[in-house]
Amino acid sequence: MSIFGRVADLLQAKTQKLLNRLEDPNETLDLSYEKMITGLQETKQHLAEVVTEQKVLERQIDASQNEATKSQEDARLALQASREDLARAALTQRQAALDKVQSLGKARDNIAAQADKLISYQHTLESRIEQFRTQKEVMKSNYAAAQAQIKVTQSITGVGDHLNHVGDAMRRAEDKVTGMQAKADAMADLMHAGVLKDPLDHRSTTERELQDLRSANALDAELAKLKAELGQG
Repeated sequence: MSIFGRVADLLQAKTQKLLNRLEDPNETLDLSYEKMITGLQETKQHLAEVVTEQKVLERQIDASQNEATKSQEDARLALQASREDLARAALTQRQAALDKVQSLGKARDNIAAQADKLISYQHTLESRIEQFRTQKEVMKSNYAAAQAQIKVTQSITGVGDHLNHVGDAMRRAEDKVTGMQAKADAMADLMHAGVLKDPLDHRSTTERELQDLRSANALDAELAKLKAELGQG
């Protein structure tokens, strides 16, 4: 395969992927349904035109039949008046009218057959449209439910964007708390070791240690005194 063919295939694949990502199934289903409705309307329009033409032919047939009947009566009247020439002319008109009735009848029968086909096609199309409408609503409901389930699952598992930010914020907070606790412990150790001093405490390290011992001894003495009192009691 040439490099141009590979580039064309790559562009086609990327275009198809983009179209799939942009395509909304709900919009596609609604568009298909609208096209079917448009087709049904066009079928009804064609059927109306065919039926109208059929009615026109039927009226022409009735007019020609009336003309044939009238010509026959005219021929009878002419014979009664001993006008064979007029009777012959009237019968000629009658035959022409009957020929026209026959020709118009064939055209009417053809159009009637077309009308029957259109009516049958209309009923079939209406049934299919109703089936498609039901399936469309079911598919749209299933799609909405699946879409909602995906969003909820993404939110719970952090696959989506919402909890990703929450997880990052939680990790940053944990790191800050851990760092702050470590810093506090380190400063406490440094103060206990005398490396860090209270600026208001001017005692030396020895004085502070002696004060701590005195405080501890006083605490022990007070505790012993309480124990003795409880024992005496």
